[in-house]
Amino acid sequence: MSNNYNFEEIVNHFNYEGDLIKVEPYGSGHINDTFAVTFNNYEGEAVRYILQRINTNIFKEPKKLMENIENVTRFLKNKINALGGNPHRETLNLIYTVDHKPFYHSSSGDYWRSYVFIEGAKTYQVVETLQHFYNAGKALGNFEQLLSDFPAEKLHETIPNFHNTKARYEEFLKALAEDKMNRAKDIKKEIEFVLERGKETTILVDLLNEGKLPLRVTHNDTKFNNVMIDNETGEGICVIDLDTIMPGLSLYDFGDSIRSGANPAEEDERDLSKVSMDLSLFEHFTRGFLEGTKHSLRDIEIEYLPFAAKIMTLECGIRFLGDYLNGDTYFKIHREDHNLDRARTQFKMVMDMEGKFSKMKAIVKKYS
Repeated sequence: MSNNYNFEEIVNHFNYEGDLIKVEPYGSGHINDTFAVTFNNYEGEAVRYILQRINTNIFKEPKKLMENIENVTRFLKNKINALGGNPHRETLNLIYTVDHKPFYHSSSGDYWRSYVFIEGAKTYQVVETLQHFYNAGKALGNFEQLLSDFPAEKLHETIPNFHNTKARYEEFLKALAEDKMNRAKDIKKEIEFVLERGKETTILVDLLNEGKLPLRVTHNDTKFNNVMIDNETGEGICVIDLDTIMPGLSLYDFGDSIRSGANPAEEDERDLSKVSMDLSLFEHFTRGFLEGTKHSLRDIEIEYLPFAAKIMTLECGIRFLGDYLNGDTYFKIHREDHNLDRARTQFKMVMDMEGKFSKMKAIVKKYS
């Protein structure tokens, strides 16, 4: 991967300090190409930076994306400073180009950006301890609290209708009607599962349009591995991957965190007996999230937290199943029926949540 890019050209356009030692691939992200860039600074210390090539197949307007990130991180830095925190560790810090832009547009047409490397912390692909998930919930709640007075309407939509469950359901119905791969006949049970819950996909969107749910600045991709955990304290210190930061619902972020973090099994687990929504994980994250938001959420937002977990899981399953019907054109697959397996995992989670719904509501009430 690293051989495809002219790193000498790219690195020379950023305001790095010292002499370049090495560039190496970094992390496990699926969208952008990420590298760790190591410099020997003027004090003779090795200093690392993150360098990323933005995937313009997914993010078609990289300038607007970077404008979002620039404005949000500047706002967060000011807030963290005012609260006596450490803005070098508690938010992403952009490295600007030599002509003071937040990105570099290379001679080959690629868009690059760079951040200060946050040392002494890491991300985890799976939840290893309940305390980690509590701390992640607290970090995400605090992130939304800090941004609660940022004007959401000033942000660009980097992926339009990303969590518009009503639109996602309509896309599924279109995929079902077209049935391009002639697969519908073999997955009647899964299709019926979605159709039975179709009316639920409009609930949050309708509440937003009626003005009952507030539009907020939201992350929109709140997987557990998008929170950096401090190596010494175990605290969630920094929310990363701000590509999908846009106007949205706090419920989207809470729901997607539960979807991705409270299931002890893999997202594409074929043995559905291993798939469940772990109530203790749900409780730890909920407690952290409500502490982090400092109870700034409206009563209606708190009321709909359990439903949000279910609907975001259903939305993800709908997207997997729709992609399966379309011939696997959006999500990368690594085996036959991969998207179908993914959809079944999500639907098993939905069923499990439906069975535990009263317990989920009781947990939310306990901490609110």
